[in-house]
Amino acid sequence: MKAMKPFSKLFFLCIIISSIYGCNSNEQKKDATLQTQKEPKGNDSTAVEKNKKLTYEQAYDKALSLWNIPFEEIDLSTHLGPAHIIISGPKDAEPLVLLHGMNASSTMWYPNIKSFSEQHRVYAIDFLLEPGKSTCSSELNNTQQIVNWYYEIFDQLKLKKFSIVGASRGGWVAINIALHSQSRINKLVLLSPAQTFTWIKPGMEVISNINYSLSPKRKKLRSILETMTFNVDNIKQEYINQYFIATEKATMSKCILQMTPFSDKQLRSLKIPTLVLIGDNDIINDHSSLKQAKKMIPHVETEIIKKAGHFLSFDQPEIINKRIVDFLKGEKIVVKK
Repeated sequence: MKAMKPFSKLFFLCIIISSIYGCNSNEQKKDATLQTQKEPKGNDSTAVEKNKKLTYEQAYDKALSLWNIPFEEIDLSTHLGPAHIIISGPKDAEPLVLLHGMNASSTMWYPNIKSFSEQHRVYAIDFLLEPGKSTCSSELNNTQQIVNWYYEIFDQLKLKKFSIVGASRGGWVAINIALHSQSRINKLVLLSPAQTFTWIKPGMEVISNINYSLSPKRKKLRSILETMTFNVDNIKQEYINQYFIATEKATMSKCILQMTPFSDKQLRSLKIPTLVLIGDNDIINDHSSLKQAKKMIPHVETEIIKKAGHFLSFDQPEIINKRIVDFLKGEKIVVKK
């Protein structure tokens, strides 16, 4: 792992303690509710539509209705508690596992799921240390426990070999999963993976996200989303409602202290074909992230997606979907200059 300046180390500790959450005590918290609103556009603070209050699970189900394809939800029993998986696509197709971003849950894949499911059997897994429908009944102290939990799910689903698409924190987890047993992973797709190749750099937008995560307020949500996405209005209101409740419900996990960039040795050992995509307006990754990925991972393709932020799968779904599907099919990506 590369050395850091003392200030960067301190800043990073503030970031992971303040803004990357888990669910060790989720069941001890009361269900948060939400006064659903239509997000104001621009400076129009009057564009507010009041409706009934929603529990998190109700908001989750409303967001899941955005998938608009056939799917099934299942809960698998694991040694850490129930694991919730949303399954779609042909039963005999190649398996594809989706790992969502921080507090996003598996519903975040609604702009992408139709394309992913056309030629793959897709398994979207809710992370057990964040709001979602997976629950954690034991205290976790290290990343290996999380990896073991995923492999327990893979074994129950009888996934002998599969590909993974991971977004943000899900991308970091995806590499940990791959390093544990590379023989079972076909291909990796990382969408702006957090804390994976380089440290998150200090900046006002990152600090704003830290402050927001400490005390989430609905009136501040749009300005926070504007730091993470190129166009907030591309995101469906049903999903925004769920995402806000998730930030209210989120609690802290000890495992976040282990969420640090991978060492050169670890990245060099990754022999799996890997695709890394980031947005040109990304506050988490930049050119240095892709430079490190290209330098260290033997079989990697990288690309910067124009007019996209950290939430690039929301910002440019058509482009993202085509890039990923083509990569999974084995077609070489051609970047237009």
